[in-house]
Formats: sequence, structure tokens, C-alpha cells
Amino acid sequence: MAEGEKSLDGLELSKEWLDAADSRAELLRYLKEQVPQIFCLKTESSPQEEEELIQSRLFHPLECFLFGEDPQEGLEKLKQGCTSSQLCGRVFKEGETVYSCRDCAIDPTCVLCMDCFQGSVHKSHRYKMHASSGGGFCDCGDVEAWKIGPCCSKHDPGAATAMVTDECSLEPELYERAEKLFRGLLHYVTDFLVWEESLELSSELQPRTKDNAYYCVLYNDEHHSYDHVIYTLQRSVNCNEAEAQTHTALIDKEGRRAVKRGTLRSCQQAKDLIRSNSEHISLQPLRVEILHAAVMAHQTFALRLGSWFQKIISYSVGFRQAFCQVALQPNTDSDRPCLISRLMLHDARMFKGARKIVHELIFCSMLMETEFKRLFAIEFTKHFKQLQKDFINDDHERSISITALSVQIFTVPTLARQLIEEANVIKVIVDTVMELLREHLDVSNRFFFLGYNSDKFSRIQVIFHDLRYILISKPSVWTEELRTQFIEGFKVFLGLLKCMQGMEEVKRQFGQHIAVEPEWEAGFSLQIQLRHILAMFQDWCSSDDEILMLAFQECKKVLMQCNNQPFHRKATDYYMCKHILHVQPYKVSQQPVSIHLPISRLLAGLYVLLCRTGARLDDPEIFDHIQMVEHPLRCVVLAAQVSAEMWRRNGLSLVSQVYYYQDVKCRDEMYDKDIVMLQIAASSMEPNHFLMLILLRFELFDYFNGSCSSKDQDELTQWNRLTEEMLYLLIVIVGERYVPGVSQVTKEDVTMREVIHLLCIEPMAHSSLVKGLPENESHETGLETVITKVATFKKPGVSGHGLYEVKKEHLVEFNPFFYHYSRSQHSKAEESQKKRRTQESNDKALPPPVPPPFCPAFSRIVRLLCCDIIIHILRRVLQRAAEDRATHWTEAMIQRALHLIGQALLEEKTQLEDSTVEEVTFDFSLKARKIGSEHGKSVFLLLSKIKAVPSLEAQKDMVKWVLQMFEIVKCLREKSSPTASMSVEAAKPEESAQDKEKAERKRKAEAAKLHRQKIMAQMSAMQKNFIESNKMLYDNMPESGVQGEPVTATESCAMEQMELCVAIGPQRGSTPSEREVLTCILCQEEQEVAAQAQAMVLTACVQRSTVLTQCRGKIPTSREDGTGTSYPVFMPPELAVGTHTGSCGHVMHATCWQKYFEAVQNTTRNRLHAELIIDLENGEYLCPLCKSLCNTVVPLIPLEPLTFNYENAEIIGQHLTLPRWIQILSARVKGLKSVTQDNDCNTEGSSVDGDTGLCGEGQPDFRSILSYGVQEPRKFSDSIVEMLVVCATTVHRVGLQTAPNELCPRVPLMVWNTCAFTIQAIENILQEEDKPLFGSLQNRQLAGLKAIVQFSATQRLKSSQAVIQRHFTNMLGVLLPVVSRNNTPSLLEVDFFHLLVGLVLSIPSLYQEEAVDLQPSAVSSAYNHLHILHLVTMAHILQILLSSTDFPAVAGGEETEEAKAASELWTTVSQHTGRLLPDASGSSVAEQVKRGIEPFLRCAALFFSCLTGVHPPEELFNAAVTPQGQMEALCSYLALPSNVFQLFQEHREPVTPLLQRWCGSPAVTKTLKGKVQTVRYPRRRNRLIDLPEDYSALLNQASHFQCPKSTDDERKHPTLCLFCGAMLCSQSPCCLSQLDGEDVGACTAHAATCGAGVGMFLRVRECEIVLMASKTRGSTYPAPYLDDYGETDPHLGRGNPLHLCPERYRKLNQLWQQHCILEEIARSLEVVNVMFAFEWQML
Repeated sequence: MAEGEKSLDGLELSKEWLDAADSRAELLRYLKEQVPQIFCLKTESSPQEEEELIQSRLFHPLECFLFGEDPQEGLEKLKQGCTSSQLCGRVFKEGETVYSCRDCAIDPTCVLCMDCFQGSVHKSHRYKMHASSGGGFCDCGDVEAWKIGPCCSKHDPGAATAMVTDECSLEPELYERAEKLFRGLLHYVTDFLVWEESLELSSELQPRTKDNAYYCVLYNDEHHSYDHVIYTLQRSVNCNEAEAQTHTALIDKEGRRAVKRGTLRSCQQAKDLIRSNSEHISLQPLRVEILHAAVMAHQTFALRLGSWFQKIISYSVGFRQAFCQVALQPNTDSDRPCLISRLMLHDARMFKGARKIVHELIFCSMLMETEFKRLFAIEFTKHFKQLQKDFINDDHERSISITALSVQIFTVPTLARQLIEEANVIKVIVDTVMELLREHLDVSNRFFFLGYNSDKFSRIQVIFHDLRYILISKPSVWTEELRTQFIEGFKVFLGLLKCMQGMEEVKRQFGQHIAVEPEWEAGFSLQIQLRHILAMFQDWCSSDDEILMLAFQECKKVLMQCNNQPFHRKATDYYMCKHILHVQPYKVSQQPVSIHLPISRLLAGLYVLLCRTGARLDDPEIFDHIQMVEHPLRCVVLAAQVSAEMWRRNGLSLVSQVYYYQDVKCRDEMYDKDIVMLQIAASSMEPNHFLMLILLRFELFDYFNGSCSSKDQDELTQWNRLTEEMLYLLIVIVGERYVPGVSQVTKEDVTMREVIHLLCIEPMAHSSLVKGLPENESHETGLETVITKVATFKKPGVSGHGLYEVKKEHLVEFNPFFYHYSRSQHSKAEESQKKRRTQESNDKALPPPVPPPFCPAFSRIVRLLCCDIIIHILRRVLQRAAEDRATHWTEAMIQRALHLIGQALLEEKTQLEDSTVEEVTFDFSLKARKIGSEHGKSVFLLLSKIKAVPSLEAQKDMVKWVLQMFEIVKCLREKSSPTASMSVEAAKPEESAQDKEKAERKRKAEAAKLHRQKIMAQMSAMQKNFIESNKMLYDNMPESGVQGEPVTATESCAMEQMELCVAIGPQRGSTPSEREVLTCILCQEEQEVAAQAQAMVLTACVQRSTVLTQCRGKIPTSREDGTGTSYPVFMPPELAVGTHTGSCGHVMHATCWQKYFEAVQNTTRNRLHAELIIDLENGEYLCPLCKSLCNTVVPLIPLEPLTFNYENAEIIGQHLTLPRWIQILSARVKGLKSVTQDNDCNTEGSSVDGDTGLCGEGQPDFRSILSYGVQEPRKFSDSIVEMLVVCATTVHRVGLQTAPNELCPRVPLMVWNTCAFTIQAIENILQEEDKPLFGSLQNRQLAGLKAIVQFSATQRLKSSQAVIQRHFTNMLGVLLPVVSRNNTPSLLEVDFFHLLVGLVLSIPSLYQEEAVDLQPSAVSSAYNHLHILHLVTMAHILQILLSSTDFPAVAGGEETEEAKAASELWTTVSQHTGRLLPDASGSSVAEQVKRGIEPFLRCAALFFSCLTGVHPPEELFNAAVTPQGQMEALCSYLALPSNVFQLFQEHREPVTPLLQRWCGSPAVTKTLKGKVQTVRYPRRRNRLIDLPEDYSALLNQASHFQCPKSTDDERKHPTLCLFCGAMLCSQSPCCLSQLDGEDVGACTAHAATCGAGVGMFLRVRECEIVLMASKTRGSTYPAPYLDDYGETDPHLGRGNPLHLCPERYRKLNQLWQQHCILEEIARSLEVVNVMFAFEWQML
């Protein structure tokens, strides 16, 4: 069908429909024909074809109908007349990062999407980021959601217009057509989405002939796991596993899937099978339906229409309004709800895919229009109860339930108020909860949650969120209607609380332990849900005095109803100190008591609010205090008795309840409110009566009345503990005034005090402080506003986190009996404060701080401190201590009594300072000095007495402070200054402390002086001794020290020193003889390292590495082509993958190691999951000492001490010049059987024979090489030889990833390679960190390096010499045309340092004779090394020149020697290469070469230093030496001229033909013509990729990440490779690939090529690093991003803005470059002993 035809067709059709009398019927008739022809056919058409048909046959005609013309033209017109919407409305997917602004958001549910956030003002505010759970939408543009900055730059309408709804109204006909079309289609969509299995198609859609084609459709549920469903499908509809997996994945994603098409009968069979098979596994069968093919087709199209609606609505506001109008239009038959309500009410029975479509439709239509949002909210509230019931019976998560939309409507302040006024939404929500919880009510109408269903219960709790949303912003203006409805709602809410008041009572167990732990979690989770709601109700009440009074009265009325349960006994009179209390007897320890008293606590909160308004409430008629305080007091006593361990037999559930009762999560509305209630009672009751009530309830009344005594130890302990708790409660009632309304403090003061007390325990991180503070409903703690006033911040180091420390000036506010301290916090805080005071040499007294004064309503509480009973209590307590009968008192009791006395004296002092003595009625100090009637001792006297009690040593300072306070108060009363005696006594301890300090200092100074003298004496004795033994030197030294001849002696000495600092050649230094005696870490025995002794070994770890690669992501394969001319014979210059051997430097005997290794193998096999840490098959073990991961051992081989024979060397040197050496070598190589046997080599004599005339001596023959000095090879003990094999085999196995084979000819090659690569890696680290080449390595690195070099040098003794000779010849072929092979690589294809190491370590094999084992003598070796190094260096210089493209510009000056030589070489090379090189000046060539060759020379110096043991020159130990100086030192150490170009002049003869040969290689020509890429020198140093400073930039990058292999929009885990910067799709089935025959995730597959199996990834959404070492091993590591408080934030749990910490990133970089990733993983796995293996390979 041509394009024109198609559009004509569509237009004609739409005209027909328009003209028809009933266009809806016409439309349906058309759909009846077309839909079944396109969807759900027998043969599935391809998605593209189906898509084309839908567009042309269905959507095109519909759009034509809508626009009345060609849709394109209609759309153009629309766009011209319309502005875009100011609302963003982007719907979040699960896992998407969203941002909330803590400064500007009205509540925490107001969020922005990534794009809006990046363009908003909030980017510079205190924002929070977190992952969305899906289903919410972006609030950008919503004026009601933000205090400022509601729009981002993209959605800012320019002019500050409010949300105008009718900005661009449509033309009337268009609007009418839209309404018509939308009504018809929305009806169609609704009918099919709310379809029941049993329904028949309506007459309009009934097909003419009904085929027998049905579908068996399987629905998603949350009961059956993936595997269950796959298993069931395989058994029921005989499909294979792959098909079953596809079906299951789609069912999970879409919510349903047709698993079979066939006749009705076959579908019925399949249905029965699926149900019966799934019932075996879990009790519920899977939900299966049979749908006719036509129904299935219409349902599929209905879903497509959903997305089409979204597209059309987005074109214009007018379309959106038309759609909303249709969706919300009340139905003509009154019993049926509007269309959108039908969809909502059917939500729980719809499948996932359909729900998503409906929710998105609601988002993009009704929620974007203010008026329709209101109508929708009313509909939603109308059906609220039904929707919630459906949700609770449904098993899908809330994020895909319609109930999740409540957050979008209830949080809008204006809407919330309208809903309270019009639909009393508070009542609706609370009624819903009550109805759902009704089944949990017991006979006395209280909740009882035994045997509740936790899943259902957690779903019910979610409804409380809706109540919280409604109450988020309190009204500023109250209307009459709002008042009425709010109080109505409040009453219903009180009804809910009434069912909680006194629920789940507990009774103390006697005799035996409780049999079944009672259920307590449900009650507390209700309490936790309610804590913010309670606070918000109080907040709403406080905003209107009339409401507050009404609420208070309602609350009191309900409490009276709760409290009128009869007491078990009649009220009795209690007497103490001439006071009588008339009250009912009750014992917490014997009768039932409940911890849940929400109504009492709400009343306490409202009372405090009322006091703030100034209402008088102490009329006893209104408020019977004893009744009010009874239950809260019982609760406090219960907590005290649990703490005194009286309820141990009641098990853990009660301990947990008391813990939560006082914990930061609940204490605001539990413990704190109980204390307030006690303070209310204390302020209104007669103080003596109040204290008697407390003694009674604590069951201490008789004890303090003196009418009971006991010998029972347990009972005495119990009384002591209860007395401590009771005194503590009194301290709290009198001293805890930091509640707004109880005293004149603000919320900020309260937070400040909390923070000070938390920091007095120890310095804390920001997150710990936040956890220790109560949150408000917006999850804010108010910490940021106060923290800078009370604390100083200490930044973190490379690990750990930033800490806050309390400022000194705030320490006076420290109260050791702070009521929010837990027991452990109390003792910790006390200890740390005492410690601090001792350090500051103060006394250890921790006096009570001066509290703020009470508000008038509470001011009478202080009378408690000076009434008769308190004096009596204190006297009894102190009396017991004075008598010092151990079991009758405790130190804690005295400490609390002293604190109380301190509080009383401070109160008296404050009152005396504020007014005259006569006015002050507070007379504690007078009563305390009064002699009591019973015992004849006053409190004051008893205090003086307990000062002397030895067991109260710790409280001495406190007693002293209290006595001083008595004195001060006495003087205030007598209006005089404190007496002289007093001040002297106070000053004395200070003085004595100072004197002590002085004396101590003096003593230390004396001791130091003596020590110095002793050392000086020792030194002068040693000096004398030295002069004695070296008399020769000092004989001719003039006494006065005038310069004489000895100068020459020192000069010659210096000369010798200079000579010694050369590692190779005739001038090489000697190897000093050093005895190395080491201790085995296993058996602790010492042993000398010697060639013939038992082997000592170093732990080591061999691993493949790409740290130095120049072509990341490409890993070469080693070709086994017999010729041995590729890797591993030659290392390519890209260093794509190397073999690194590192050691932790710990030494063992070989035998000890073997035993240890066997033991590890045996024990680990039996241990669960140990194989996660160590791979036994590959010989891994953990170092016994430091737990580093190791997989082999390196034998320690001692250096041979060597005194070099310089005369001999000089004589030989005259003969053995470079040309002669080349000839001799060639002759030897050609004569070797091992070489000539090779078939592909032709030994051309000509090229060498031509040069014979140069030597003046005869033609060298096969054995000439031996005439320059040979010696016997070293002999080694068997155990060393065995360890050589062990180590070499591991290197070969790991490096080439092959099976272990000690006879493989590539073993020695891999040993030399690992030696070279390890040295290069170490040089790279030193260069990276700007450290000197020598002297800056850690001991373990140095020991490991020496061991590896010596091991590599010795290993050849264990290999066949013929093999090594062949390797030598192959390697030599790169430099010299000795044996021409067909595929010898060119200069540009080899890494020359690897070549140098290989040649140096293999050349001794040439000295092998058939009958005898020989090796070169020291002098021969020195020359071999010299000539090899010279040749390799020249080849490397040429390599640098040939691979250079641009030369550094060097500032002109006169031509130096070096520049001339460089220029000459450049010209020669240029000629040889056929003028393909660019022109360059001599100085720039010289500069380029010096830069390029430095890494090679540094590596060579490290290598020869470890090989020969010659001490390097001092310049290489010092980082301060200039680069020029270092270069010269390097050259002199390596016996190279400091101007390296001189080499070409010195050896002009032999090198000229070589140069020509080197330059003439075809590979070189190709490179110069630019056909082949080559490595530039110096090589690029690898570092981890650059990360953005702000983490939100990374999140942004991740949010725009599209997985290349998947089209759907489900949540991905974008993961960043830190080696190369690739963004991967981790943990996702779409990116699984095969590696060695098994499925692995994207990260594992990537690590295999990028890091040779090792990986370092940043999981962007989780904000954590993943380290990977192999398919099965990995670990997480903190990301290098910190928030402003110096803390990391894994999984963005806190969501604070994060910034890159360069130090931590540098540490990660070091971890990688030093090859410690494996070790780090092993360590972390060792610490976290995982029970279940995490499948790292699936990442």
C-alpha cells in the first residue's frame, strides 16, 4: 500500500465514522475486524511487521478521526498555538536516581529527576539523592512542592505565571471529536483491562465465526520462585528449558504470558497440569486463565492504546483535559463508578503490564492538571478502603499498586486540606486501618497480635504513610469546616490509640522461665509507624488554641475511660515522716503492666502545649494527677526493674521492649513523654506525697521506712539496684528540663544538648550522630544547624571517616546522668570525661550542670529537692555508706545521691543569687545540716563521714565539690564571702599538682642527662679502639689536625669507591660477602642462606598483569608454532600482558612450608566455603603471618661473594673487543648441535667471515669462547633445586594459563619474563611516585626482587641446556645475523628490556661442553654483560628513533658533543631508511632519546644491582639529584658513556652493517610509511581513569547509559571499569556471555580482556567499588567519594552530596599498580566469613 493511498484510506475511514449516527459502534465494528487480524495470530509475525500494521491500519485512522485531516498537518497547527507544560511529570523507573532538596522541599517526597535537578537552583543547596523504588514522578514545576525554585531552567515558563490550565484551548470541533474518540476508546480499554475469564465478547465485538482458538495464559505471582515456574512449565506444556526461561522472564516482567495456543480442550488440559504441578511445590497453584484468541488480541491492543493515549495527551493541554473529562465523568447508571475508578478498583486483579499502563496514564493526565487532580483525589478517597483491602490481599509489591499513588495527592497541602474538609480523609484512613486490624482485638477491646501474619501486617502499616502525608504541612488558617472535620478525625484516631492503651500486658514470671516468648514486634512496629503521626497531630493542635483545648479534653475523656478498670484492692493510707498518702496498693512486680500507653503520652504532650498557651490546668477537678501518672509511673518502674534484672525469667522479648521504649526510634513518644507526665504530677502534687508514691511503686517504701530488713543476698542486691534506679529517676524528673514548654528552650537548644552528650562519649562521625538523634517526619534531625556551634570537625585520612569533637567550652554542660544515655553509654561517657579531666590535671568530680529554669507551670517541681522525704531518703542512703556494710549500699547509689544533693545546692544557689534570702523558700542546705530524729546524723555530717570510706575513693572529688557548694550557699545566706580556710583548701590540690609536675620534669631532665653522658663515654671508647686498631692510618697524622699526606689516602679511597660503583664490564665492583641469617616464621629457627644448605623460601604470588599495557583490552595468545619466535620468546613492546611475581617478604624453611601447605590443604577441604578465598587446585595458600594470598614460593639463593681480578680483566679486554666477541659468539652458536639441528636455519658464514681481517688474530673456532675464562658451575643442595622447579612451574602455569609441565621448553622463558616484567612494574611505581630508584623500596619488595632475579639466574641449571641455547640463539637473532630465521621479529616488535634479561641469563649455557659442565668466569661474564648491554642499548636507541614522530623543540644554543653525535646518527639512519624520516635537529634527537631510554636504563640498573650485588652510586638513592645527574649516575653504573650516542662512534665498525640490517627490515618500512601503529617511547604510564569531582555527574552519566544489547527500560546496574572507562551493564541477563564454556556477567567478561582476569569496577548506583580477581572471587571496597563529613556512602543510604577524595583514589591506583588487588580480596574474604558464596562471575 503506497503512502498516499494509506493516508487517503485513513481519512476516508475517519469521515465514515464521523458521518455515522453512532460513531462509537462504527469504530468498534472496525476494531472487531482489524484487531484479531493483526494480533495473536497462529504464526507470530515479526515485531516490525506487526508495528507497521498497527500504525497503518489502526492508529493512523484514529489520528485522522481525531484531527479531521492528515495527522502531520493537524499536529503542526497544534504546535504553533501551544506552549509546553510547566510540569515535568517524568515517571521514575525503579532504581533511577532522584534528588530532593533539604532546604526547599515542602516534604521529603518532593523530588526532581536527574535532568531537572542539573538545571535547577537546588544543585547548590543541601540536596539528598536516592534510588527511586519506581512509580513516583518528578515534581519540577509544581509550585506547591517547593519553597523556592519550583522550576528548572527547562520548565521555567519565563513569566512567573501560576499553573494556568486553559492556556491553549482547542477549537471546539477538535475538542468534541477528541472527547468522542477518547470516550469510545477508553471504554474499550477499560472493558478489556477489567476482563474476567468467564466473560463473553459483547455483541459489537463478537466475531462472525468463532474459531476454536484459545490461549492458556499464565499470570505472575510472588509466591512461586523463578525455578518453580520453569519447572512447572517444562512438566506441563512440554517446552525445553530455554523456552521455559524466556516465558518465565516475560511473565515476571509483563505480569502474564500466553504459554500455549490451541483448542479449548488442549488449553484446559494445560491449565489443569500447570495448576497441579505448581501445587506440589507451594501450597497455592499458579493463576492460569483460558482466553479466546480474539479476547487476547483485543487485550493486547488495549495495552497499546494506553501508550498511544499518552502520546496524544502529550501533544496538547486540551487533549489532556478532554481525556480527564472522559475518564472522570460520572456514569449515567449511578451504580457504576466512572471509568478511572473502574480501572482503580480492578487494579489488584490486573497483571503487571496493564497496571503500569494505567498508572502512567493517570500520571500523564489527571495528576498534571490541578482541577482534575482534585476530582481524582476525591474519587481515590471515596474508594480508599476498598483499594487498600485489595492491596492487602494482593501479593504484588506496593510500587506497582494503585495505592502507591496516594503520595502524589495526599502530600499536596491544598489538596490535603480539601480532602479533610470534603471527605474527612483522616477518618477514612484510620477507619480503614481499624477495620483491617479488627481481627486482632481481644475481649477487652485491646490489640493482641499473637500469631499475626507479618506480610499482611506490614502491608497494613503502609497505610499509616498516607496519614502522615495528609498531616505533612499544618494549616496556617483554620476554617470552621476544617476544625470540625479535624476533631472528628482526631476522635477516630483516639479510638485506634484506645485499642493500643494497655495492650499486651506482661506479668512477672516466678519460679520458672517463660515457656514461649510472647509476640512484641507488632506492637512496636505500630508504635514506630505512629511516632511521627502523634507528633504531627500535636503540631496541628498547637497551631490553634481552640483545637488544642478540644483535643486535650477529648484525650482526657478517653484516658478516663481506659483508666476506670478496677484496682484489685481498696485504697489505703501510707505513713512516712509524718506524711500520709492515700492511694490504692499496686505492685509492678506482681500484677500485669503494659508498656503501651499512647493516650497517656499524647495527653502529656498536649498538656505541655496548653501550658505554653498560658492555660491554667491545675484544678484537681479537671485533672486527677495520681490517676494520670499511675500508668506512666508503672512503665518507668517496669523499665527500672528489668534493668535491675528482676524480670530475667520473662525472656528476651521484655528486654527488647524496654530497649525500644528508651531507644532513639521510639523514646520521643514513649519514655520522654512518661517523664513529662511524671514532671506534670510532680509540679502539681504535694512533693512529699509524690515521692511517697514513687517509693511505693518502686516497692522501696518499707525499705526506706525502716520496717523491713533482709539477709537474703539476692533481695539486698535487688533493693540496691532499685534504689539506684529510683534516685536516677528523681535526678531526671528534677534535672531534665530540655523540653520546649517545660522550660524556656527551643528545639535547637534541645538538639545542641543531645549532640554535646553524644560527643562526650567519644568523637563521632556525622552519620553516627544522625543515628543517635531523633528524626522528625521529614527525616531531619536539625544536626546541621547546631553542629558547628558545639563541635569541631577533624578531616579523615586515606581511610576511616571524619570525626566531630565537642568544643571545650561546652563541656560544662555535660551531665553524667543524661536521661538519653543507655547503660553502656553512661559508663563510657563518664570514663572519657574523667580521663579528660585527669589529663587536664583537674579533679575527677563531674558536678551536675546548671539547668535552665522551669516554666511557671512546672516551677514547683524543684520543691521535691527540699521536702522532708528527699532528706530522709538521702540520709538513709548516706547512712548505709557511712556504716560501710558492703551488701547494703553500692557506689552507684552514692554517686546518684551526691548528684541529687548537687542539683539541690545549685538550685538553692541560683535562687539566692536571683532574690533576697527572705524571699527564698528553698531551704535544702538548712534541712541537710539539721540533725535527724531517728539516727541523729545530718546529711552534711554524713557527707564528711563518707569522705573517709576507702571504697569511695573514686567519689572523693565529688564529695569535696558538694561540701564546697554547701560552704558557698552558707556564705550566700550569710551574705559573706567564702571563708579563708575554704579557699586555701580549694587551692591546695591545684598547687600540689603543679609541684608534682615540676618535680617530675626535673627528675626526667636528670635522667636524660645521665643517659647522654653514658652514651658519650661509650662513643669515645669506641673511637679510641678504632684508632688503636687502625694505627697505620693515624701514624703520620699531625696532632693538631693540619692537612698532611693522608689526604692522598682518602682520595685513593674515594677513587676505589668510584670504581666499585659499576655493575658490569672490566671495571665492575666486587660483590661484598654478606652472611644472611634469617628466621623461619613457622618454626622460629634461624638459618644461614647458603647454596648447600636446606632451602629457605619466600612466599610469593604470581599473577598475570596488564598494568603496563599500551593496548588495553587486547590480550595476545601465545602461539605454539615450534619456531619459538613469538611470545613468550619475545615480549612485544606493548607489554599487553605480563607475569608479575610479588612477595610479602616472609621467609620459611622449604620443609616447614611444605608441611604447612599440606595442612592447609587438608583443613581447608573440610572447611565450608574456604575455597572462596583460596583456590587449592592452583596451589594457593595464605601467608601464615600476614595472610597475603600466595601461590608459590621463591627459593632464596645467596649471592656469590666475588673479588674481581682487574689485571686479568684488563689483559683480556685488549683482545675481547666487540667485533671479536661477535665473531667468537657466532662461531660458537654455529657449532652448537642444538642450533644446527633446526631445519629452518641456514648458517651463512659469509657475513661474518668477511670481518675476520679486523681482529688481527686467527679465525675464531667453536671453542675460542672458552679461552677467555671458565669455571665450574655452582652446586646447590637438593632442596633448593626442588624449590627452583616448584617456582618455575607455577610461573609457567600461571603466566601461560596452561597445565603444569616442568619439562616444557617455555619454562625458562617465562622465568626470565616474570623477572623482567616485575622489575618494569617496580620501576613504574617508583617513577609514578617520584621516588629514587634505590633505597625507597619497602624491605619486602626489595627482598622479593632480589630473590626473583637470583632465582631467574639460577633456574637454567634445571633446564636442558640445549633448549636454553636455542632460546639464546633466537633472541640473539634480533640483534645479530648469526643464524637467519624466517620470522625473526624486527626491532620495532620487541621489548628490549625483556630481551636484555633473557640474553644475560641464558648466555652461560653457551659454555656447556659435552663432557663437562662449565660456565663463564667472572671476567668472561663481565664482558658478556657489557657487550650484550651495549648492543641492546644501541638497538633500543634506534627503536626509539624509528618510532618517534614528533621531536621535542629544544631551545637553540651551541651544538654540544652529544647533539653532534645524535645528528650524525640521525643522518645515517635516515639514509638507511630511504629518507622516510622527518628532519630534526641534533639537540632534539638527543633529548628524545634521553627521555625514551631512561626507563630502560633504570630497569637495567635494578636488574644488574640484584644480579651482581654491586652497590649503586649514591646519586641513585637521592630524589633531589637533577635528572641530568641521575642519568649520568645510571650510565656510569651500567658502564655506558654518559653520552649514549658515543656507543655508535666507539663501535662504528661492527655497528654500521648492523644498523643497515636493522633499518632495512620490511616491518620498519611499513611502520615509517604509517601502515602500522607502534609504541612511542617513553611508554605511556597507566593510571586509573579520571573521575568527575561531583558524584552526581557520574549518576547522570549512568542514567543516560543505554545497554547496547537490550531494548527494554528495566533497571540496569551501570558499572564503570576504572582501568579503561568502559560503562558496562552488570548483573543483567541481557549481557551474559560465554567464557571458557560458562555464563559470565559483563564485568567478568570485560575483566578477562581488560585486566587479564583482574578488575576494578565502580558500581555507579550502589556507589561502591568491586574488586575482581577471577570468575569466582571478588570483594567490595569503599568508593573514593566522600560527603562533606568525610564519610563514604555505600548504596547512597544517606544520600548526601559526594565529592571525589584524591588521596583515596590515589590509594586505589597504588593498589592496582602494586598488584595488591588479589591480596585485598583475600583479606576482605577472610574477615567477612561468608556462608553463602556470592556469584561474582554473574556481575
